[in-house]
Amino acid sequence: MDRLRSFLHGVAIMAGYAFFALSIFIVVEILARKLFNHSFQGADEIGGYVLAAGTAGGFGFALIHRSHTRIDLLVSRLSGRPQAVFNLLAYLSLAAFASFMAWRACATLQQSIEFGSLASTPLQTPLWIPQSLWAGGLVVFAATALILAGRAILAFCRDSAAVNREFGPFTIREEVEEKVHDLATSRRDI
Repeated sequence: MDRLRSFLHGVAIMAGYAFFALSIFIVVEILARKLFNHSFQGADEIGGYVLAAGTAGGFGFALIHRSHTRIDLLVSRLSGRPQAVFNLLAYLSLAAFASFMAWRACATLQQSIEFGSLASTPLQTPLWIPQSLWAGGLVVFAATALILAGRAILAFCRDSAAVNREFGPFTIREEVEEKVHDLATSRRDI
């Protein structure tokens, strides 16, 4: 799990740098338009590609840190095994959905490669380039979701309370403890 966590952390860092570079590019584009009446053409297109690839790459990181939004109005009122069943179902359904998204993204990428598809924009970007990054992020997300769903199944078979601890949504107490820990760690690093 530590290797997966490290890999996903690296992917999230790369996505963060891509978003940072995009923001610089957009600022330069705005300044060029305002000051020199010149546009580089394609900032919006490149922004869309970075957004799609970066968010897909970050899905797995968010999943391993249990950061995806979950509506736990009903589940939080349950306890023990019934709560574990819902937490297990949440991971199984997410793994199924992530796998479907990755499958369709790969099929779209394959079609773009077969037909030599180009974007219908001034840049005429070969679509296999941004789609491969997007599909790659979704494949990583699907693999992460499948691994965690498998772990949730094993935990459920051994001890349903473990499913709630490891795969349930964070309680308010856990969130506060995490923030306090993060604050203490960041102060130590200064």
